[in-house]
Amino acid sequence: MAQRLHLVFGGELIDPTETVFKNVNDLHIVGIFPDYQTAYAAWKAEAQRTVDNAHMRYFIAHLHRLRDEEIATSKTEELEG
Repeated sequence: MAQRLHLVFGGELIDPTETVFKNVNDLHIVGIFPDYQTAYAAWKAEAQRTVDNAHMRYFIAHLHRLRDEEIATSKTEELEG
C-alpha cells in the first residue's frame, strides 16, 4: 500500500481573497505528515496561531496525488535538462 503523504505549508498572501503568496521565499513549511488526520491537526494549529493576520493562510497539499508509482511517467518527466 502506498503512503499518503501530506505537506502543510503557509504564508502571507498579497490579497486574502486570492491564493497568491506575497513572497514565496518566506513560505512556512510546517512539515510532511503520514496521514490526513495528522496533517489536519498541524494545519489547524498553524491557522489558529495566525488567526489575527487575515493575509496568512495555511494549506494541506496531498503529495500522494502528485505521483503514483504505478502510472507510467509523463512526457515532462522524461525531459532532460
